[in-house]
Amino acid sequence: MANIIGVRFMQAGKIYSFDTAGFDLKLNDQVIVETNRGIEMGKVVAAAREVTPAENAEPFKPVIRLATPEDIAQAQHQRERAKKALLKGKELKDSLDLPMKVIYAQYNLDGSHLIVFFYSEKRVDFRELVRKLSHELRTHVELRQVGARDEAKLIGGVGKCGCQLCCVAFLSEFMPVSIKMAKEQDIALNPMKTSGLCGRLLCCLGYEYDQYHEMKGKLPDVGQEIITRMGKAKIVGRNVIKDTVMAELETGVTIEVPTRDAVIVNPRKPQ
Repeated sequence: MANIIGVRFMQAGKIYSFDTAGFDLKLNDQVIVETNRGIEMGKVVAAAREVTPAENAEPFKPVIRLATPEDIAQAQHQRERAKKALLKGKELKDSLDLPMKVIYAQYNLDGSHLIVFFYSEKRVDFRELVRKLSHELRTHVELRQVGARDEAKLIGGVGKCGCQLCCVAFLSEFMPVSIKMAKEQDIALNPMKTSGLCGRLLCCLGYEYDQYHEMKGKLPDVGQEIITRMGKAKIVGRNVIKDTVMAELETGVTIEVPTRDAVIVNPRKPQ
């Protein structure tokens, strides 16, 4: 049996599993671990759990130690270095006239490995940029192309709701989003309303889609005739949140009727 914890290296980033190596670790502890990029500092975000040999087909890398004040200071130092590396990357990119947008840079804890993230709509030959950047910074440089959503996650910002972007605050993985979700929630199909800072469909369109789909299935359809306290009417709209329908009376007046009070003239047959 092995004790495994979940560690994140960025807020709302992917969670990676590591062996506790006998350390008594708690949530929010800062730990030092070895990754494919070398030594890094991360935060414990998933409490220790035991895994069986069957689950532990490939051994998890062990936690090296709890982070010390020196490690935390070193991590901050590397973040400051990464800002300078980002500026240098942008400068060299411009000098090489490459069709790409350099957006974020990140060192590992000891500064031996630098990842530079960039966005481009097409493939870019960045070998010369890597060579020059490695020479300038005297470290191993890796360039990684990301999509528009990843760009927003790395840079951050405020969404239409006035809150921090979901992908920065808590979304560790992007879920598929379609225009169908906006239609189901009766949201105007206007890119200004349905698109986020990344220019793609809002991630939050998927949060309530299932609930809307289920609730709409319980409401009478638009066009159905109903009997209300004010007489016969035809449904011309529905309010899922309020559980009401908008109905037009034979007099041409439109009224709002609670679904429970709407008696359907010709109920639809069960599927």
